[in-house]
Amino acid sequence: MLNEEMYSLGSKRSVIRELFEYGKARAAEMGKDKVFDFSIGNPSVPPPTEVAKKLKELVLNTDAAALHGYTSAQGDPAVRAAVANSLKARFNTPYTADNIYMTCGASAALAITIRALCEKDDEFVIFAPYFPEYEVFIKSAGGTPVSVSFDGDLGIDFDSLEKAVSDKTKALIVNSPNNPSGTVYGEKTISRLAEFAKAFEKKHGRPLFIIADEPYRELVYGSAEPPFIPNYYDDTIYCYSYSKSLSLAGERIGYIAVSPKAQCAKDVYYAVMGAGRALGYVCAPVLFQRLIAECTDLRPNISAYRENRDLLANGLSEIGYECVLPDGAFYLFVKSPIGDSIEFAHKAKEEGIIIVPGDDFAARGWMRIAYCVSKDVIDRSMPAFRKLFESCMKK
Repeated sequence: MLNEEMYSLGSKRSVIRELFEYGKARAAEMGKDKVFDFSIGNPSVPPPTEVAKKLKELVLNTDAAALHGYTSAQGDPAVRAAVANSLKARFNTPYTADNIYMTCGASAALAITIRALCEKDDEFVIFAPYFPEYEVFIKSAGGTPVSVSFDGDLGIDFDSLEKAVSDKTKALIVNSPNNPSGTVYGEKTISRLAEFAKAFEKKHGRPLFIIADEPYRELVYGSAEPPFIPNYYDDTIYCYSYSKSLSLAGERIGYIAVSPKAQCAKDVYYAVMGAGRALGYVCAPVLFQRLIAECTDLRPNISAYRENRDLLANGLSEIGYECVLPDGAFYLFVKSPIGDSIEFAHKAKEEGIIIVPGDDFAARGWMRIAYCVSKDVIDRSMPAFRKLFESCMKK
């Protein structure tokens, strides 16, 4: 009677969403002050002040029909031109409006891109630890996800990558800064990855696409700087969202940028348009399309995230936890002191701590802690983290 695959996806949410809902229920039951919810990547830094100013101007000064009516399926031409011009100015890459497809955030961008590329028996390589919805998007498009395993090293294991690719590989999905680890792949890694992909193309006589998933690009600390992959490899499709950079997660606005230097770039763009049509992902929210045209070059103030990162990492390390200090995003990757991350997450709940086990990220034995929370939550959670660690060490 129903599509069993869709029923399965709907009846059991992702572990992140399940924990997020659990956290809300527990806060209502016990009081917010007794629950320390580090489950979901919901930005806690407010949008830049210019966002509210421009949004108000748009609402008050724009013709209602234009502000709330349909745009072209792939997005308003002027908005797409603004995005293309911003990319061109920042990265010296010759994008035009006809390379840009506006989407409802990075998830829609990824789902559309994978659907646009995927043919029967195609494989998509993903690097663990990875965002678990990659598997959902790939399988729903009829493809097969192939994971490059995680052994505690957060760089790309090129020996494992060599074993993972086959004559069925269609694309590599690269997420930097990474969710869940906060790792930023440096220029050496991206250059090597580009050379690997070029060698694959030469050997197989066809494109191997890199899908660059970069909603955290602007959330980097210190000297970290994510290389812009389209400048290293022509057959790159770039997926972006303003959810994190402008703290507009709930507004669901982002885009796909097909590299103008890609093989058959125009055909790829048509396939993206077709996939958007097939999935019903057309005409992204118009109010926020127009806002983005005014705010595409704004940058976030990440000082609060940096402060939270250092506070949490230092506090947990002093207690005895093994942490990986991230160069980007707003997640801390922590090793479970008892090995089993699912069991540890359950024990954490007993202390009111909600963290995500790494199993769904293909990183068993690790935990993701989202520090996009108030500083007060981190301060108040430290005694609970200490009690949790000490109880684990007694056993």
